[in-house]
Amino acid sequence: MTDSEPIDERPYQQDELKSVDSLVLVNTGDGKGKSTAAFGTVLRAVAMDWPVAVVQFLKSGDWNTGEEKVCRGLGVDWFSAGDGFSWESSDLEESQAKAVAAWGFSQQLIADGQHRLVVLDEVSYPMSWGWIDPVEVAAAVAGRPEKVSMILTGRDMAQQVIDVADTVTEMVKVKHPFDNQIRAKKGIDF
Repeated sequence: MTDSEPIDERPYQQDELKSVDSLVLVNTGDGKGKSTAAFGTVLRAVAMDWPVAVVQFLKSGDWNTGEEKVCRGLGVDWFSAGDGFSWESSDLEESQAKAVAAWGFSQQLIADGQHRLVVLDEVSYPMSWGWIDPVEVAAAVAGRPEKVSMILTGRDMAQQVIDVADTVTEMVKVKHPFDNQIRAKKGIDF
């Protein structure tokens, strides 16, 4: 092969590809964009008339985020189950209880199979903190009804969840406003 010959970078021919009823996506890493990418996929699913649910493990209903406002208007079932960031919590036991309750709710939501897409936003954090069992999360994801796709987001995603995912994207931080002591910006970050 010479340098002028085109290279076919596709590992498979179109007729060799198979279809599946659902996929599991994980957005993890230290960079920004994990939830943002998930909400972009939510818009795609809504455009296809899929029933969609989002469970947020850190943000509470008091946040009034742009994504929640728009998605609720589009018919997305939205559940803000947290109480903010753990490092700002005045009662970590209450924060843990909310995360455990959110996970119990999420398990039922997944098992019911009523949504074609379920997003577990920032679910990695309560797993990392030992509040919910990553083996249990991975089992629920792997055992989901066949037409339920899922997106799980957050830094340091548990390996058990990564192992059952179809797509894992790691967002890499190159630069971040927080490095310069700049707060999250409404309309950009939430």
